[in-house]
Amino acid sequence: MSTSSPDGGGRRPRADAARNRARLLAAARRLFTERGDAVQLPDVAREAGVGMGTVYRHFPTRDALVEAAAEDRFAEILAFAHALAEEPGDDPLLAYLRRVGEVLESDRGLSAAIEASRGTAGSAPLGHTRARLEEAVAVLVDHARQAGTVRPDTTVADVHLLVGAISATLRTGSGDWRRLLRLTTDGLRPRH
Repeated sequence: MSTSSPDGGGRRPRADAARNRARLLAAARRLFTERGDAVQLPDVAREAGVGMGTVYRHFPTRDALVEAAAEDRFAEILAFAHALAEEPGDDPLLAYLRRVGEVLESDRGLSAAIEASRGTAGSAPLGHTRARLEEAVAVLVDHARQAGTVRPDTTVADVHLLVGAISATLRTGSGDWRRLLRLTTDGLRPRH
C-alpha cells in the first residue's frame, strides 16, 4: 500500500509531525496577525511550544513558513467557496467577496508578511492554489449568473479585480472596504 503526503509527494507524515506542523501554522497565523512582518522563526517556535529543530524540519526558511501560512489562509477561503457552491443562497458571489474581505481584514499582518516575503504588493494565492480557487469562483459566478444577481458578462477575472481592490484598500488604509464592495458589486448587477 502506498502512503503519500497531502501535498502529493513522498510519505505521509507521522501523526506527531502533522500535529507539530499544525501547531506551528496556528502559532504563525496568530503571531502574524498580531505583529505582521516582524515575526521571526524563534517567535513561532516559542508560541507553538516546540524547539527550533522542529520548526526547521517543517519550514527550512521564514519564507517557507510565510507561504505555508498563506496556503492555510487560502485553504480556508477555498473551503468557504466550496460550501457556498453547494448551498449558494441568495447571492453567493457577494457572500464570497464579503468573506474574503473579512479574512483579509482580520489577517492584515499575514498579508504584510506575505508581501514582504514575496517582495511584491498583494498577497494573492499562487500556482495550484490559485487554479483551485479560480475553479471554485467560476462555480460561484455561474450560480450568480443563473440567479440573475450579476450581469451575464461577469467573469472570474472581475472577481479577482474586486478582491485586489479590497486588498489594496485594506493595505493602504484608504477607505472602507465594505463600502467599496457595495459600490463595486452594484456595478455587477444586471441592467434592466
